[in-house]
This record gives sequence, C-alpha cells and structure tokens, in this order.
Amino acid sequence: MVSLRGAFTALVTPMRDHTIDDAAIGELVEEQIAAGIDGLVPCGTTGEATTLSVPEHLHVVSLVTEIARGRVPVIAGAGSNDTRRAIELTKACAALGVAATLHVTPYYNKPTQAGLVAHFRAIADATSTPVILYNVPGRTAVDMKPETVALLADHPKIVGIKEATGDMHRASQIRELCGDDFALLSGDDFTLLSFLAAGGDGVISVVSNVLPALVADLCKAAREGRWEQARALHRRHLPLTRALFTVANPIPVKAAMAMIGRCRPDLRLPLLPLDPDSPEGRNLGAILKDLREGEGEAQ
Repeated sequence: MVSLRGAFTALVTPMRDHTIDDAAIGELVEEQIAAGIDGLVPCGTTGEATTLSVPEHLHVVSLVTEIARGRVPVIAGAGSNDTRRAIELTKACAALGVAATLHVTPYYNKPTQAGLVAHFRAIADATSTPVILYNVPGRTAVDMKPETVALLADHPKIVGIKEATGDMHRASQIRELCGDDFALLSGDDFTLLSFLAAGGDGVISVVSNVLPALVADLCKAAREGRWEQARALHRRHLPLTRALFTVANPIPVKAAMAMIGRCRPDLRLPLLPLDPDSPEGRNLGAILKDLREGEGEAQ
C-alpha cells in the first residue's frame, strides 16, 4: 500500500512555446526528490490538467513516473466531470505504474451527493490502483460532505482525500468518521499547520514547487511533535503562499518558478502569465528575493 503521509508536490507542468518541456520536468522531479519531498502529483489543477490533451496528460504522467523510478510515490491526477472519461484516464495512468490516482469532484455539472458516491465508486470499481478523492468546492461548485466521504471510505480502493476547503472542523469530522487508516491530506497551504494539528497526514502542496525542503520539513516536524519548529516553518512560507494565490493558481506559481530559473512562465489559454511588472509580480519577486537572502544568511 502506498504511503500517504508527508509532503506531496502538486507539480506545475513546465512548457516551452506552449508545448511540454520534458527537460524542465526532469530537472524539477530530481530537484524535488533531492529536497526530501515525500511524493509527486502531476496533472492536477496546478499541472493545468484541464488544458492538456489526453496524450499530453499521459506523457507527463509517464515521464514523471519514469524519472522518479520508485524513489517516491507518484499520484496522477485523473479526474473528470465525465465518469467514463475518468475511468479511461485512471486505467491509462494505472498502466503507467503510478502509485495512486487523484480524482477531483465533477465540476460544472454539479452532481448531488448520491451522484458523487456513484461517480467515485464506479471509478474505484474499475481500477486496481488506490483512489484518492479531491474536494475543492471553490473551483468545482460542488462540495463533498464529510458523510459522503465516509460512505466512500468503505470502498477498499478509496484510501484518502485531498481536502481543500481550509475548514478545520471539516478535517476533524472526516478523521472522526473515516478513522485513522483513511489518509487525510490538506489541499490548502495556508492552513497546513492547523490541518496537521487536527489529525491530517500531510499535504498536496502548491508552495512546495518553490520550497520543497521547507514543506517537507514542516510536515516531518509536526509528525514528530516538534511543533515550535513546525510553527516557525509555517510562518516562513506564508508570505510566499499569499503571493501564490493573488490570482488563480497556477498563474503565480508558474511565474515564481520562472523567476527562480526552474521553467518558463508559459501557460495554456485561457490562462495568461503573470506580468512581472504588475503589483502582484513585483511583490512575488521581492518575496523570492527575501527568501534567497534568508537562505544565504542561514548558510
């Protein structure tokens, strides 16, 4: 069974002239693993999955899996608001050797709670690979209730959830209803420290694209009960986290990765790159400069 504890990075998808940048993906994966990240999540929201073709999606998943070589688990985004398409994508990702697949709640068509149960059970029934639920109502317009999660947690292939509401009462409810064996992962970098204190197992993080070692260390410190250190690390990443969500993710994180030389800021339409001379761009650049200077002083 895949370990779902610690820090998992929701990887950006580097592009060059709007095509997949294989070399930059390879460098990003190696950097993440060297920094101590616990797992990699390609082709989610941060990875621009909704604007990748199916061949591109599978190419990115295959590339990340091949480069990781089992050193850390790869959890592939495979969600869709079409159950049949989600099943097809899940099977294709499973064939590439991923450790698990991540499934966002169906967006735009707004299913009922019963519809969510039927959707996720159909996916889980069709695969031998572990399935992780993903609840992010701010982007999907549908909220999966804790009681619905508990119904789904009874399925042997549904092993956890990425819960991105930022609601700590919600996190505690899911833990109470689903038990300790059900993986509870934060999808909200802002509330990570509180989420871990409420019984969370880890995070699928955006900010760890830029600060993988810090987020990994934060999760480890919390797991080992070193809360003073965890609080200090949490305070350190908050300015960057705020800057990464001034406009829709992944626009700012792509800009940040470009500013530190990890990839180009290219995005697929309808998303446009962040203007580095805009107030948001200048603020992001200043925060990254402060972080680099802080690292230099620490050394």
